[in-house]
Amino acid sequence: MSTAPDQVEIDSRIRFDDTLQIMEADFSDFHFDSSEVVNRFYDRLERRIADSGEELWFFLVNLNETRIDPVAWTAYSRRGKALNMAHSMGSVRFDASDVTRRQIERAANTEAFDPNLFSDRDAAIARIRELPSKRRKRLIHAPNHTLADFLGRLSFDPETVIMHVDFSHFTFHHSRDVNDFYDYIEERIKESDRKWFFLVDMNGCQIMPAAWIQYAHRGKRLNIAASLGSVRYAAGSETEADIRLRAESQGFRPNIRNTREEALELIEALRTELTQG
Repeated sequence: MSTAPDQVEIDSRIRFDDTLQIMEADFSDFHFDSSEVVNRFYDRLERRIADSGEELWFFLVNLNETRIDPVAWTAYSRRGKALNMAHSMGSVRFDASDVTRRQIERAANTEAFDPNLFSDRDAAIARIRELPSKRRKRLIHAPNHTLADFLGRLSFDPETVIMHVDFSHFTFHHSRDVNDFYDYIEERIKESDRKWFFLVDMNGCQIMPAAWIQYAHRGKRLNIAASLGSVRYAAGSETEADIRLRAESQGFRPNIRNTREEALELIEALRTELTQG
């Protein structure tokens, strides 16, 4: 049975070198035996990068005697790719065992990325020294949306106690987009002075890699503070996969349905649970 690592253990495996602009993830002698373990580790990597105050780092990954079970590989590949797209200036891996090396090289062949595998840490760091830094002065994201883009995307039904959030065909490019929209939602909920069931239309919604950390953080905070139960519907396959992965390690039910009607049925089931609980 899988035993998920605690935050102390994970934090001991994450280090930052400000001089070389390196974020080092120590996966040595670590067993990724489930997608939950993968998600818990990557959730913490995302949080530590966010807390660092810098969005971009070179990634140095110690894979010495790392084990990645087949059941965990999809989550490992997906979360790693998303983290790299959002926050890596270049990723270098070292000390890969034969099994892990073959897994990574197969993934590289099918997913078109450079595995940058080296036999030892010094060689990996030497490679990083050759890579150009992409950092500029502290990045301040320009907003992609205005208040007018949010108006009409939020409605409240006092009779059913449902707040409908319309994320359909909306793109969260980065953390600023997330914060702007969630600030608007939070203000409207404060005005209502009550909690609501959340019904969220995800049809055509895109959450880009640079937005996921803040999207997950603000969504979780809002649910704890103001939700009686949350149901999402019409999420595309990519977004649904990301939500389900994060739900494993972040302690919430993904509650995703194909249609609005199915989502409303689930809200009624949640209402019954709440009144009977």
